[in-house]
Amino acid sequence: MTDQPETANTMNADEWRRCNCPPDGPTLGNAAWTLLHTTAAYYPDRPAPSQMESMRSFINTFAENYPCWVCKEDFQAALAKEPVKVGSRKKLMAWLCARHNEVNEKLGKESFDCTKVFERWLDGPQRCNQAQ
Repeated sequence: MTDQPETANTMNADEWRRCNCPPDGPTLGNAAWTLLHTTAAYYPDRPAPSQMESMRSFINTFAENYPCWVCKEDFQAALAKEPVKVGSRKKLMAWLCARHNEVNEKLGKESFDCTKVFERWLDGPQRCNQAQ
């Protein structure tokens, strides 16, 4: 008898692990960045003071509770050096892109072109709007 359910026979081992096991570091990181960038993309252009405080609190709370200790400490240090910019959607997205690129650099990954954050996280390229 196996721990894998019957549907596991139709999945490769990586797919099965992704669906059934706790996330590894890269999977967790990708999910976290997706959440943060998408949240920023839908942040108001002209936020009310309460929205600015809520976003500031969200980012700080996220940094305090992130489940990767090294990542958490790095993000908290980045916040201490460059506090989150919550004055507008554009400022928040630029701030977040800069933080993400700092992480990419540390991990030896390519930087993301921050002029394309709206296309990537809000509007999508044209082919995203085509029927599947």
